[in-house]
Amino acid sequence: MWWCEDDIPFAEDTIGSRIEQLYREHWQLVCGYLMRRTRDPHLAEDLAQETFVKATRAMLGWRGESPAAWLLAIARNVLLDHVRRSRISLPLPSPDALGLPELTPDAIAVRDVLDRMPERQRQLLTLVYFDGFSLAEVAAMTSRSVSSVKTALWRARAAFAESYGEHR
Repeated sequence: MWWCEDDIPFAEDTIGSRIEQLYREHWQLVCGYLMRRTRDPHLAEDLAQETFVKATRAMLGWRGESPAAWLLAIARNVLLDHVRRSRISLPLPSPDALGLPELTPDAIAVRDVLDRMPERQRQLLTLVYFDGFSLAEVAAMTSRSVSSVKTALWRARAAFAESYGEHR
């Protein structure tokens, strides 16, 4: 172990323990995010490992904001880099595999109402109901508490229901 002049352990030791703690606390979140995006468990794990390697390299530049949001931003960039490098498009599942209903007048009305909603409410509803993110994951992505996301989702649903009722 390296020691500084005033007998305090060198920062190298604390960075290693901070990365280990980040890994233990956020591995499932990062891996789950990448799994939903790639639909390939092996690729998701590889990209999650690369995410934590990049996080280790960037640890000294980290400003201390939400660790989950920081790691998810790195994971998103790792995924984008992977897609650019491999020049492949990620496979989209068929509508049947997703259990999506066929395009009906109601589905078109839902899309129309969503398009007219404020951006934040539309994004929140899309993240939860279309992309399948949990409230904890949305909270991590937006650097908000789970309770504030839950409240915002309740308000967004109420606004959607009101607009949908007027639309019909």
